[in-house]
Amino acid sequence: MKSFSIIIVNYNVKAFLQNCLLSIRKACEKIDHEIIVVDNASDDGSVELIKKNFPEIILIESQTNLGFSRANNLGLSRSNGKYICLINPDTIVEENTFEIMINFMDRHSEVGLAGCKILNPDGTFQLACRRSFPTPWVAFTKIVGLSKLFPKSKLFAKYNLTFLDENQSYEVDAVSGSFMFLRREVYKNVGGLDESFFMYGEDLDYCYRVKKAGYKVYYVHSTQIIHFKGESTKRSNIDELKHFYDAMKFFVRKHFSSSFIMELILQIAITLRSFIAFIGKRKLIFLAILLDFVFYNISILISELIYHEIAGFKGFPGYAIPVVFIVPAMTFIVIAFLFGSYQINNFPISRLYPSILVSFLFTSSLTYFFKDYAFSRAIVLINYTLVMFILPFWRIFIKLIFRFPRDSRQSIFESRTVIVGTNESAIELLNRLKRTYNFYHDVIGFIDKDRRRIGEKIQNIEIIGSVDILGKIIRDNDVTEVIFASDFLPYNKILSIVSENQSQNVHFHLADKNYDFIISKKNVLELNQLPLIEIEYNISMPIHSFIKRGFDVIVSLLLLITVYPIFFIRYLISKKKSNLLYLFKVLQGKYSLVGKPIGSSESTIYLGKPGLTGIVQINENKNLSEEEIDRLNIYYAKNQNIWLDIEILIKTIQNFLRRDYA
Repeated sequence: MKSFSIIIVNYNVKAFLQNCLLSIRKACEKIDHEIIVVDNASDDGSVELIKKNFPEIILIESQTNLGFSRANNLGLSRSNGKYICLINPDTIVEENTFEIMINFMDRHSEVGLAGCKILNPDGTFQLACRRSFPTPWVAFTKIVGLSKLFPKSKLFAKYNLTFLDENQSYEVDAVSGSFMFLRREVYKNVGGLDESFFMYGEDLDYCYRVKKAGYKVYYVHSTQIIHFKGESTKRSNIDELKHFYDAMKFFVRKHFSSSFIMELILQIAITLRSFIAFIGKRKLIFLAILLDFVFYNISILISELIYHEIAGFKGFPGYAIPVVFIVPAMTFIVIAFLFGSYQINNFPISRLYPSILVSFLFTSSLTYFFKDYAFSRAIVLINYTLVMFILPFWRIFIKLIFRFPRDSRQSIFESRTVIVGTNESAIELLNRLKRTYNFYHDVIGFIDKDRRRIGEKIQNIEIIGSVDILGKIIRDNDVTEVIFASDFLPYNKILSIVSENQSQNVHFHLADKNYDFIISKKNVLELNQLPLIEIEYNISMPIHSFIKRGFDVIVSLLLLITVYPIFFIRYLISKKKSNLLYLFKVLQGKYSLVGKPIGSSESTIYLGKPGLTGIVQINENKNLSEEEIDRLNIYYAKNQNIWLDIEILIKTIQNFLRRDYA
């Protein structure tokens, strides 16, 4: 009999598994041991890795994903060590971890199962490594968040025992399933894990059964491991939150009470927690709707006052006030929502204006049908004139003050794109996208058929996932464009993927075999469009030129009065030059606040003036090629408007603050 058996259940975490096995190999140099890996039908090359680099390991290959409990039970049935350790593949152990645990168990014969201190990758303590059983009260305080609000309370913080010192060892109800150290006699007397739990809850259940059999469960602080929590679920479409709550419900039903009252309390708690999670994920949407509603009605009040001064308007009658201050604002919010003005991770400005225009036309037309509320179309006109400035203003203010969005990788003008494909067609598509002048695609990754090559790079772009978890990749990475490479997937598979993800805020495109077009449900984007001057370039249109010049003059005067002296003094002292020193040339009309880089070569394609900042300047850290710089300049010339200029200025300020004050 071996003195020690290690059992690992793996599912598509090849890189983590390798690091785990290397750390285990080092920690077991002086211990008679065996390592059993049960692979749950991984398709990322995990099995091949083990066979090639770890031939000493006992490998059990499952053809399906058995779940955590069933897979561990397979390993337990093959093990023969005096002690057994169930450990996750996304962990790293210390060199003395197993020695300390074996010595602890040798000294404490009353302990049947133990866990060690578990750390997150950033070094913080992972709360789940010592817990209480989720009795209805403990589960309720956990689900509704009382344990988080009162972490030092023995009454409310029992689930994660946060009122106890993490640097002491003591008896607990349960330890984490990512590291469970037990005696063989416990396995013989208690049996394996309950296979009714697919994932989550099986560790709590097993600890409960161990204690019920008369053994103690201990938390041991004197050794620690690192746990990269949730790596397997990232590579699957498993809803971990649902599985967690379902497991908690099942545990309570199994071990405590199946009474109607207890079930009702738990169901209310879970529903409340789910609602809180729903609100929390969409808090920015609700904030944007609330602010739009408030500012829209402030605009109505201002419009009423203005029209009173102009035409002696006596104000809205009492019966009309509820309708006037609710219906138009809610109409605008509904229209803005349909136009995509409210997003989970952003406050888009560009989509406001179509919303404002449609809302204006709709609200104006309503007065023809409801004469009792047709007080004056002048008020409607004044209101929407104000709304055009007020609603974008608060968005700009939040973006400027709070550096929002916080994800510095997401540019204000880029389309976050993934390419489904890793073949030659995908590589050619990437190269074509880099050369196209229609839109600037920020390709954040490739999607492969399986997980074998995740982490590899193609032309410095990483393979970030597989087609079966494309939906999760879209959500986690704020993807806005998905392009399928030619000849990579059959059409029925492509249609199936699009159908599965049709509710997501993303555009799907299919590149044809010749790469002349990208075909989507909305339009056909030409990839081979030549960079010729077009009459419709915004920057050459009189109205845009007039607005841009006026904006340059007003903002430059403001900057000269406020921040220019500071930068000028800094230049005299440190000789640190800033583009702000060119503000006088902006006033003279030689430069613009936003434009192509100062000192760049003249181009017959780009019609604008050099700028103190611009679409190229805010991406200077990307080491752009000359071709990419030309493409960005052309994109700006074609799409220039006052709001794009403002967003570029905001991005410039964010970059400055991040660089100088981070």
